[in-house]
Amino acid sequence: MTSVITIGRQFGSGGREIGQLVAKHFGIKCYDKELLARAAKDSGLCEEVFEHHDERPTNSFLYNLVMDTYSFGYNSSAYVDMPVSHKVFLAQFDTIKKLAEEEPCIIVGRCADYALSDRDNLIRIFISGDEETKARRIMERFDLTESQAHDMCVKKDKQRRSYYDYYSSKKWGHVNTYDLSINSSVLGLEGTAELIIQYVSDVEKARGQS
Repeated sequence: MTSVITIGRQFGSGGREIGQLVAKHFGIKCYDKELLARAAKDSGLCEEVFEHHDERPTNSFLYNLVMDTYSFGYNSSAYVDMPVSHKVFLAQFDTIKKLAEEEPCIIVGRCADYALSDRDNLIRIFISGDEETKARRIMERFDLTESQAHDMCVKKDKQRRSYYDYYSSKKWGHVNTYDLSINSSVLGLEGTAELIIQYVSDVEKARGQS
């Protein structure tokens, strides 16, 4: 296993659980919320700040300005004067790159595919799900009514889409953004994980022959 796998996911699709199953099979780490703690440690920012701004966009974001600032590093006066939401994104961006450099792994969400777009060993996956299936999973997880679960799915996906589209040059959930898009409601969590495992194995085999 030599690839770094990124997983974009709709809320309620089981993306995190699927990522963990795939990681267990390959004997590698899967980073979801764990990424926040690592980014906080690496950047010196408070972990609670990362949790508050996790995959949430800010309407005042200026893409070019932030990308220019990123090239100067955290210690520059420009970085210090940036809004917290910008610092959080850049710190995560930096940590994602460090994790990918350290070893093969799976990174869930947080524009990881965009942050690692220059890597040759990247496999980008997006996991969606039927509305009813996602709602049932959210109902059980958060003890919500069906209506509340549907509303939560819509709200969370809107946040994730806005965040991704804001900070990257691609479109969240769009087929051209990923190498493989899967509806987890068709095969279930374990079946979807098995499909991804087979896909990753085939990709690595193909890459080894090229």
